[in-house]
Amino acid sequence: MAQVTEAPKRSTSTARTETITYGNFRSIITGIEPTWQIGGFALPDGTEWKYREPNATVIVEHEKLRVRANPLSRSHDRIQVLDNAKHMYFSTARFTPPDEGTISVELSIAGRRHNGVPGDLYDGMATVNLLDFNTGAAIDFFATNDKLATVYGRVLFPGVVAQPPADLNRPTYFCIFNELPVATKPGQTHLYKISYDKANDQLWWYIDGEEVDHHSEVPFKMDSFLVALGLMTEKPIDDDRSISLHGQGLTGEWSPLTVTIEHP
Repeated sequence: MAQVTEAPKRSTSTARTETITYGNFRSIITGIEPTWQIGGFALPDGTEWKYREPNATVIVEHEKLRVRANPLSRSHDRIQVLDNAKHMYFSTARFTPPDEGTISVELSIAGRRHNGVPGDLYDGMATVNLLDFNTGAAIDFFATNDKLATVYGRVLFPGVVAQPPADLNRPTYFCIFNELPVATKPGQTHLYKISYDKANDQLWWYIDGEEVDHHSEVPFKMDSFLVALGLMTEKPIDDDRSISLHGQGLTGEWSPLTVTIEHP
């Protein structure tokens, strides 16, 4: 069962399926019983890095969240994962996959990049990220004006120490960015779903009800994860200097999450 810090809306369709609706985006603004918080990391020097664009505009329309940061301004010259995310919310709840069966996270996202490079996914995107800082797992969707992508990775987040895989021909830390042949337009809404089978080490990604990616033999087991909603770039740091900003901006829109836990 998912461990949550709010009283989510729940419905049970069968004795073996649980559905959780997780949103309450207005708590980002009010601060009352927050279900989301600004993401970031504590650093070894005692400072804290926050994924927060200081001039971002945050709008909640009914149950939908919209964030606009134009232009982007945040960057980091040394640590890649701190440079990538510009403005990001972490769920205050962690979600627990069943030992047998699957857990799925589904939501709608619309991404729009302003003054960006056409055709360049990594110049800026709206994202959903399933993150486990115990294993380093990062399971994502990226969405921008003309590109959609899945992301499958194990990332060297600050404080993460991952055990090497049993098969040393495989890397400990890795990331696959799979740009998809799915048509999209600036600001177009799609329905995204990620499903995880812990027992059988499998992951699936779906867009608008169609499977678009699948990985088996996943070399980590997530005992729990948080969900992140973000505005990001993905440009490698060059000679100790961030190259992720050139005046572009981003707008992202997200619906509440539907988390479904299915038991065999």
